[in-house]
Amino acid sequence: MSNDNIAKDVTLKVASFIKENTLLDKDRKQVVALSGGADSVALLLLLHGLGYDVDAAHCNFHLRGDESVRDEEFCVSLCRKCGVELHRIHFDTREYASLHKVSIEMAARDLRYSYFRQLCRDLDAQSVCVAHHRDDNVETILLNIIRGTGLNGLTGMAPRNGLVVRPLLCVDRSEIEQYLAALGQDFVTDSTNLVADVQRNKIRLNVIPMLEDVNPAVKTNILNMARWMAEAQRVVDASVSSAAGCMEWNDGQAIISTSLLRSFPSVEYYLWNILSAYGFNSAQVAQVSQSLDGEPGRTWLSATHELCLDRGRLLLSEKSGEAIRPMTIPEPGLYVCPFGARIRVSSSVINSDYAISRDRCHACLDADKVVFPLTVRGVEPGDRFVPFGMKGSKLLSDFLTGLKMPLTAKRRQLVVTDASGKIVWVVGCRPDARFCLTDRSRAVTEISLLS
Repeated sequence: MSNDNIAKDVTLKVASFIKENTLLDKDRKQVVALSGGADSVALLLLLHGLGYDVDAAHCNFHLRGDESVRDEEFCVSLCRKCGVELHRIHFDTREYASLHKVSIEMAARDLRYSYFRQLCRDLDAQSVCVAHHRDDNVETILLNIIRGTGLNGLTGMAPRNGLVVRPLLCVDRSEIEQYLAALGQDFVTDSTNLVADVQRNKIRLNVIPMLEDVNPAVKTNILNMARWMAEAQRVVDASVSSAAGCMEWNDGQAIISTSLLRSFPSVEYYLWNILSAYGFNSAQVAQVSQSLDGEPGRTWLSATHELCLDRGRLLLSEKSGEAIRPMTIPEPGLYVCPFGARIRVSSSVINSDYAISRDRCHACLDADKVVFPLTVRGVEPGDRFVPFGMKGSKLLSDFLTGLKMPLTAKRRQLVVTDASGKIVWVVGCRPDARFCLTDRSRAVTEISLLS
């Protein structure tokens, strides 16, 4: 095949791929991530030749000494020759990695994509175009398998992921090199890509050649599998969307019905699709799915949320902050608690017109029996009180359980105690019978929890 035909064949293949996947709009600015390597050089020339409005962006990570300088100078020269504007940025990648305690590879990725997002905002660009190709996709799928992956990891790289688009996923490395050779276009080579000292390089230099010895078509077969997995993922996603029906929200807390969960073909998979969004890992999800018939009260924590097993349901809520700090109320007045609640306390003489409030957030107590200072605090182990309407004392924990109060709500439950340390009111639930008004009461102390 002649050079002209090679260049035309690759160009048509990329143009068709962009159109089929609706990747780029010719009326919008596009940013090309340009390293100077063969892949990114080919991407820039292809998009520029196809008539897209492109700017290039080069990141100098200062990791390879003179090579880093060489790469940047090459990109400057190439963009000047093509009449493409080049945006450059320099990073102290090692310092960033040390400061954030991440690998050099992860630091470079974080810095690069953060810069690309900002540049797209500044230029009002539609996308940042990166030069991942078919061989990169094969390596990614194999890496995902080695690290452990679910169905999604077997689908490989998507043509679009947010701002990032990959127009070269339809061609492999050999086609890119043939395209550049046909144009007589040179490029730079990152020497670190030739050394099998990181996972991706080991896959590229060692694993794939061994697999090709077993089956020369292995890369094509892996990509076909990824395409089939992507189709299967669409079917699964459509089915899993129905999992939202087993979750209801109430006052900032999600309630997940375990009976509805069991109606799905795979409880664990459906749970994963619900809980992974809240930071729970696969091991925790497996534990949850195996514990649905366990004792209520078991709790799992992610970085941001907690999940509690209740009676026939799972309760998902944001992690509670600091433990409730006790607050002293020395005398009647309006108080704002450290945990956000507002409480009003008042005392008055009972007259003939007085009527006891039946509001759950309002307690009417015998002022002669309630001795200041009062204390507002959380529930403590061993707390007992005499619930109004019942005989004898009861453990507060048993009382709350009898109300079918979930563990997360128990942790937020407030009580008011008087100077003797006795509970006078379980806030919003029940006053203590020993402090309630009687026919002989002369004065009332009223405590209100305000919204």
